[in-house]
Amino acid sequence: QVQPMASGGGSVQAGGSLRLSCEVPGYMYNDYCGGWFRTASEEAREDLAVIDSSGITMYGDTGKGRFTISKDTDKKTLTLLANNLKPEDSGMYYCVTDSGPCDLMALRSWGVMNYWAQGTQVTVSS
Repeated sequence: QVQPMASGGGSVQAGGSLRLSCEVPGYMYNDYCGGWFRTASEEAREDLAVIDSSGITMYGDTGKGRFTISKDTDKKTLTLLANNLKPEDSGMYYCVTDSGPCDLMALRSWGVMNYWAQGTQVTVSS
């Protein structure tokens, strides 16, 4: 496996939850960092949550209080738990990862991490 692989998108009603998961490339050491980004349109790109090599997390404004990012270094995964979803949360969600060590602040910028999973669609209905 060379690229990350994401899963867990789907359709949910407003107020519901989704758990998005991403398998990171097997060759990465356990100090990998990662994040979840979202696009609702070409103009609307958002950083939702990032996690650095040590497991320290940082959230964009959208993700604060509702989303939780975590990583499991035994399983080589990244997970985003999205709670209390709203219709405006609909969009394509992307898992991104890279080898550590990583600068937490820099991770929030689109394009800093190099390994992108295919997007997974999330649709929230009212």
